[in-house]
Amino acid sequence: MSSEEVVAVDGSMGEGGGQILRYSLALSALLLRPVKIINIRAKRSNPGLRPQHLTAVRALADITMAEVVGASVGSQVLMFKPRRRLGGSYRFNIGTAGSISLVIQALLPALLFAEDYSLIEITGGTDVSNSPPIDYMRFVFKRILGKTGANIEIHLKKRGHYPRGGGLVVLSVERLKEPLIAINAIERGGVRNIGGLSHSVKLPSHVAIRQAKSAEELIFKELGIKPRIEVEFYEATKDPHLGPGSGITIYAITDNSVIGADALGERGKPAEKVGEEAAVKLLSELRTGMAFDAHMADMLIPYIALAKGRSCIGVSNITLHALTAIMVTKQFLQRDLFDVRESNGRGIICADGISFLPQ
Repeated sequence: MSSEEVVAVDGSMGEGGGQILRYSLALSALLLRPVKIINIRAKRSNPGLRPQHLTAVRALADITMAEVVGASVGSQVLMFKPRRRLGGSYRFNIGTAGSISLVIQALLPALLFAEDYSLIEITGGTDVSNSPPIDYMRFVFKRILGKTGANIEIHLKKRGHYPRGGGLVVLSVERLKEPLIAINAIERGGVRNIGGLSHSVKLPSHVAIRQAKSAEELIFKELGIKPRIEVEFYEATKDPHLGPGSGITIYAITDNSVIGADALGERGKPAEKVGEEAAVKLLSELRTGMAFDAHMADMLIPYIALAKGRSCIGVSNITLHALTAIMVTKQFLQRDLFDVRESNGRGIICADGISFLPQ
């Protein structure tokens, strides 16, 4: 496929949500291949582009000097034609509590292979439902991505909860000069330690403390391991956070990987329940014995496809998100790189990477 040949992506395939848009934009910007996406978020109750999707579109358009048609709220068709991967310093504001983590997912592949070091400031939601909290990105995703040779930093400056947002994150990305390194980890190995962070914003400090204590007690009861969960709270009325909100992210550092889980506070939901929910998720992931949790599986798909050599990752659950990520990646690379084996939900995903490095 030439760089000018348009990749046509149907946004209703697979899970039919915003993930298809993000992965399509990420691969278009990375490979400098124009893409036309139709039926954007067709399987969602409010189809079409939302503010956080528009932020990813506009951000990648700036970074790649792209021509864009259809970039408006509610649009179900988008044409994106990138020219260069510039890198550099940028500021982007989602304008709502839309997920900063999901914007980072879309930007990162192109930034890793940009012409220069990148420093990206993003305002929006750091802890919102149906997306990885920024602490998962900091404590789990960043560490796993580091195994590929990628050098990134995710600095949390201010938290932003639904519905007000206002969170602030700074992403710094070193330009890669060699192809990504293949990842090979099927089983997690032994659990070395468990850490985490429990936070609350414009709520009593005991909310964050109770979340942490609940998670710690359940994990110690089940595993005999005492987690080290930090507590972070902001209760002053003059605090710059918009709030209110709370959440907890916990992670297990194992011999071969890092496995994460999280939970968000809600009105009327006891803090103890929030901590317990995150702990139950982590324990469930650990019981599978696999190296990567279900959320990390789909996040890694583009990277193992681009890496040098064959990667094989063991995942706790092969989700529709992971299978959709594979569909989109195969469409852009025009080759079947993947071998997926599944048994009782658990699985192994292998990919023969293309050793991508810009000319």
